[in-house]
Amino acid sequence: MGLSAGLSVGLPFGAGFHGSFNMLKQKVQLLKKQAEGYIIPLGKLNLVFVITDIGFIGCGAFDIMMLDKYNYPAVKAKSHDGGPIDGIEKLLAGVVREVNESGSKLGIKTGMPINQAIELL
Repeated sequence: MGLSAGLSVGLPFGAGFHGSFNMLKQKVQLLKKQAEGYIIPLGKLNLVFVITDIGFIGCGAFDIMMLDKYNYPAVKAKSHDGGPIDGIEKLLAGVVREVNESGSKLGIKTGMPINQAIELL
């Protein structure tokens, strides 16, 4: 897995205010395809997620059940040590904490290792 350079992205956050953040993008090689991992720093925490061509695995900050509305398979991960998921490697080493219905239809189950679940996405 290679980590690309941070991207500086300016986003509007309301009338007259523009902020920026550094987003890290990482290629994630799966058995049969490639996915994209992202880390977005938010103060003292990171939003960490991986997107495949058909689905999504993210840290605990995401509302994956909402994605069922769009029939989009999604998984919420938890780390093995119970600590925060602060990077792609820790996300991939975790287990499925929650899976939406669209993800369940692909065979993903709560408690499954993330490195197995991601191959079904």
